[in-house]
Amino acid sequence: MTLDTERTPDTGPRSPAERFAERIEMSVPDRHNPRLHSLMEQVNADTELYALWIGSNVTAIERLGMTDHGPVHVKIVLNIAVRLLRLLMDADIPTGVETTYGLERQDAEVVVAMAALLHDVGMAIHRDDHEAFSLFLAREKLKELLPSVYDGPTAALLTSEILHAIISHRSGGRPLTLEAGVVRIADALDMAKGRSRIPFESGSLSIHSVSAAAIEAVHIERGEERPIRITIEMSNSAGVFQLDQLLRQKLKGSGLESHIEIRVSLEGETEKRLVREFSF
Repeated sequence: MTLDTERTPDTGPRSPAERFAERIEMSVPDRHNPRLHSLMEQVNADTELYALWIGSNVTAIERLGMTDHGPVHVKIVLNIAVRLLRLLMDADIPTGVETTYGLERQDAEVVVAMAALLHDVGMAIHRDDHEAFSLFLAREKLKELLPSVYDGPTAALLTSEILHAIISHRSGGRPLTLEAGVVRIADALDMAKGRSRIPFESGSLSIHSVSAAAIEAVHIERGEERPIRITIEMSNSAGVFQLDQLLRQKLKGSGLESHIEIRVSLEGETEKRLVREFSF
């Protein structure tokens, strides 16, 4: 699996109508999961949810000069998370909702997909403690979405599972389920250079944008010795920040350490120059 989506810079005042005119449709392979398919249709019809993703990107990019946290990031994390989960389930690794509630793998996919879609909505309020802000925004949204495909008790329990996965993606988070660990890792794996294009084009330089620019590609495949093999291609050693400070920290304590093998390659005989000059 290799996934990237065009990221469009937001520059200058742009009305809600202008921002919505470039609306990105959320999609993930769901033909074998009717519950997930139904929920994705509702998600794509939800104007308020899309506005939260736009607001998250306004906070991240326009106000803080950070990397993308909007609809493109959400779509990439969604697809990475579902891909990781399916590789783990194909290796017969049990999910939290199966072992705890006797639910099905399809329900684990719903947990992971909804958590991926909602994990950063709190950024629309503030970057600081955004994972906690995401909880109450996500809870209200899940009360609208889940009852269409689940009975009351099941919807309530799955809401708790989804909220656990959301809060567990924070720095120092402690996932207690396979699904939560998957979302935590998926968030860190949106690290390829496209994610830094917007702050780079606006002239914003930080270790986050420079290091992301050094990551050429991320490939997710079935592993030989472990269920998942992640191959990361770098063009500059600045990408080590992404690996050491972001991916390594998210992998540690995720519960997936023994299921993932990571390979990193520095492409080319010489490193790509990312920055010509820098002053402060």
